[in-house]
Amino acid sequence: MKKITALFFTVLLSLLVIGCAQEQTSSTWEQIEEKGYFVLGLDDTFAPMGFRDDNGDLVGFDVDLAKEVALRLGIEVVFQSIDWDSKVLELNSKTIDMIWNGLTITDSRLLEMSFSEPYLANSQIIIVNSDSSVDQISDLEGLSVGVQISSASEEAVVGNDIYSSLGEFVKYDTFNFALLDLKNGTIDAVVIDEIMGRYMLSQVDDTYKICLENFGTEEYGIGFRLEDTDFRDMVNQVLLEMILDGTTAEISVKWFDEDVFLNRE
Repeated sequence: MKKITALFFTVLLSLLVIGCAQEQTSSTWEQIEEKGYFVLGLDDTFAPMGFRDDNGDLVGFDVDLAKEVALRLGIEVVFQSIDWDSKVLELNSKTIDMIWNGLTITDSRLLEMSFSEPYLANSQIIIVNSDSSVDQISDLEGLSVGVQISSASEEAVVGNDIYSSLGEFVKYDTFNFALLDLKNGTIDAVVIDEIMGRYMLSQVDDTYKICLENFGTEEYGIGFRLEDTDFRDMVNQVLLEMILDGTTAEISVKWFDEDVFLNRE
């Protein structure tokens, strides 16, 4: 009886080991394909990349791109609003499968996630009220500056010499809150992605202005878990096909009135 029991547990252990090995060798793309969808994490206030319209529907440049990629992969995309400060935690805990929402490729983020090929150029601009005399980075000395927490804007300011000379550095959950405080005079300037900043200014009157100097150029990419290179490569391939057949240009014109997508040579 003891031999039979020992044999039973030996077989059971072997099956568990085989099962774990199969799970470990199964690719992320195979898992996503099997469940039939991937979960895309985004900050749904980041216009025009992904945001809520007047009807509460999720729209935007990145949203349209993601829907087309999912269609061509033969699966669904599920959009999940996340706290931008917790985006890496959400990704690594597998509550989302990617971050696609005007995500700047930075050296620090390359240590935390794998990126798609860059698809959009951007810069970190300074927005002030229209009656402000600020026009250069050096003009921010002694002033209060707002950014979105854990954003590329925050990294840009912290990495600049002006950071130690600021009067106050205020971090907001969203850029919308920062711009509201700017309008109300609570802060003196907002450092923000040019893509979003110019779009937001196009929706309002002459309340704000964009300063002459910015914090430098950068590129957007889609963020994946470090180990999810197979899924990343699948998305890269589909985006290349969309470039070649003109789909990315069509979506760009819809949102920017021109083709802003970075074409791969």
